[in-house]
Amino acid sequence: MKAAFLTTCDPLYLPAFFVKVLDRWAGKTQAVYCVPPLYREQTHFQAAWRHYRTFGPKVFIGLSAQVLRARVKNQSIASVCRQRGVKYAGVPDVNAPDFLDQLRREEPDVLISVSCPQIFRAPLIQLPPKGILNIHGAILPHYRGVMPGFWMLANGEKQAGVSIYFVNEKIDAGSLCAQRAFNILPDETLDGFLRRSKDIAADLLLEVLRQLEQGGVARRPLDLSEGSYHSWPDARAVKRFRAAGRRFW
Repeated sequence: MKAAFLTTCDPLYLPAFFVKVLDRWAGKTQAVYCVPPLYREQTHFQAAWRHYRTFGPKVFIGLSAQVLRARVKNQSIASVCRQRGVKYAGVPDVNAPDFLDQLRREEPDVLISVSCPQIFRAPLIQLPPKGILNIHGAILPHYRGVMPGFWMLANGEKQAGVSIYFVNEKIDAGSLCAQRAFNILPDETLDGFLRRSKDIAADLLLEVLRQLEQGGVARRPLDLSEGSYHSWPDARAVKRFRAAGRRFW
């Protein structure tokens, strides 16, 4: 079974995820395609300003310092792929006709979305024979949308989870095929939570890929009426996050 990944250029949390997955799956991975970490045609300046405006200068400087340290250490998805002989390439738009043509030539059996911020359109979803798997850092259908880890900590949740599902054209919707819950630690920072969540997600994905290769996985439709959706945080949400005793780092 041939797989290709659609992801984003995150040097903090995703390199470790791809180390664990590609150590087991490099020989069956055709490529890892990386899109910019931007939403809805943002510029890099607009994305940085949104982070600064929402979370404040201290968090913004802390995040910038972590990214800088990662780059100095050459910590990146590209480096992980290069060390394991896996093709890595940047892609501006996963729905672009030229990229779809490239995928048709490569004929992956399954596509796997890992923190890819772009919305998938029907031609892309229908392209791989086994569909597109997406990994979401929450117990779906709860905490659909962006930054589920932040929202769970801000809301004082005691339990979190990881979900893997076959996508459709709606956001965080489709057919659920795997889910794993875990407890949120009392003193856990958002940074520590995200690292732990990605590690659990890597293990769960490897299980799903093994089942899919051996003949298929059980799936059930997500009932969105039972869940919740969260968008980008506002100042009140950040205040609630801090009032819950949570820290970013």
